[in-house]
Amino acid sequence: MSRNFELLHEAGKVQDMLRQRLGVTSAPPLVVGGTPAVQIDGLARDEVLKLVQSLFLATGPQRTRQVVLVGAEPGSGTSWMCAHAAEILAAQGVGSVCAVDCNLASPALHHQFHVQNHFGLADALLGTEPIRQYVQQLSRPNLWLLSGGSRSEKSQELLTQEPMHRRMLELRTEFDYVLLDATPISASAQAALLGRWCDGVALVVKANSTNRKDARQAVKDILAANALVLGAVLNQRTFPIPESIYNRL
Repeated sequence: MSRNFELLHEAGKVQDMLRQRLGVTSAPPLVVGGTPAVQIDGLARDEVLKLVQSLFLATGPQRTRQVVLVGAEPGSGTSWMCAHAAEILAAQGVGSVCAVDCNLASPALHHQFHVQNHFGLADALLGTEPIRQYVQQLSRPNLWLLSGGSRSEKSQELLTQEPMHRRMLELRTEFDYVLLDATPISASAQAALLGRWCDGVALVVKANSTNRKDARQAVKDILAANALVLGAVLNQRTFPIPESIYNRL
């Protein structure tokens, strides 16, 4: 059994239990059209399509609208996954989508969309204007980005405090779907804490890199923060993932 399969099998145990508890069933076929803000090849596109389908479009008693994407370690490709998932979700025409860069110490989500990071979440946490004043519209009319914004130690402190909670509630009101790109679990507890204010957390693991022990510990840390683990996704672009593994997502 491959290391990648074993890694996803561990996280899949948690996800299978949660899917049964929430009564999640299948989702309709996905479509991708229009001019994307981010470029993606065929194999990688299939990975993200299935992630979007599992997290946001599967039917069930509870609708998933706000999700934190976090890596078990730095370099897991969470920003890449967040940007592409937001792009493909927006392409479904199911509502407005906002990608949020919560990695205020090292913001990178704006690079994925090839836009400037001059005004964003850090500024919103210190300011009082409506959240719409801090987001920027991307290539699709229903796709938005709340970049990291101005770097500030004060903003980083507020990320897990009441100002961020208020902004999360505001984002839920203003947008149908919100995807948050967070600091890796191994570097900070911020993602686990943010997960308390969202519908759950999705763990991004890197093919041939993420250690099973680190992934298992990340799941434990998320659950310890009273956040819901929605599942795991393997970020790789060199070889296909067997369908049997995707069925666990």
